[in-house]
Amino acid sequence: MSSSERAVQRLIYVTDLGGTAVFAFEGALIAVAAHLDLFGVLVLACCTAFGGGVIRDVLMGQLPPSALRGWVYPGTALAAGAFAFAFASSVHVPPKLLLTLDAAGLALFAIAGADKALEAGVYPLSATMLGTITAVGGGTLRDVLLAQVPGILRADIYATAALAGSAVLVICRRAGVPVTIAALGGGLTCFALRLLGVWQHWQLPGAS
Repeated sequence: MSSSERAVQRLIYVTDLGGTAVFAFEGALIAVAAHLDLFGVLVLACCTAFGGGVIRDVLMGQLPPSALRGWVYPGTALAAGAFAFAFASSVHVPPKLLLTLDAAGLALFAIAGADKALEAGVYPLSATMLGTITAVGGGTLRDVLLAQVPGILRADIYATAALAGSAVLVICRRAGVPVTIAALGGGLTCFALRLLGVWQHWQLPGAS
């Protein structure tokens, strides 16, 4: 394996693991707010953290999914969930912090998913879609378990931000931009678009 290939693999691993921790923590906080017990909090933390990545890997035929091949991903998600359960009731978590964590997790998973798909030889358009699925799949599963309408169907500029970030990464990679810069560009696009969408109350056209 060349040094550039090792750099890509390392980037995918770091962003995927970072997204796992962020989304697990966020999912656990939402579970605590819904007054679930410890088991429920940990289940929601894992579903939020793994859902999108598992769907991506299954669609790509990479079985078992990477999140289930060792202890690192489950351990990270469970640790983040347990931390949230232990401290969320005694420490006030500002809604803006939760929103920022969500945007960060969305960006990390979007670029990790799109990059992994590209490395597997997936067609660029499909890689963009897989990046989006990676980013929003876990949150969708979490909302379904909580009997809520999934956020991607009602939130202002959510899946669209993940789609844009994935597309920027894919375009940059195809144009020969170094992988780190491409990932940074895609991640910042997703992160900024999500936060701007909330700040400016941007909405896609709705059904009349």
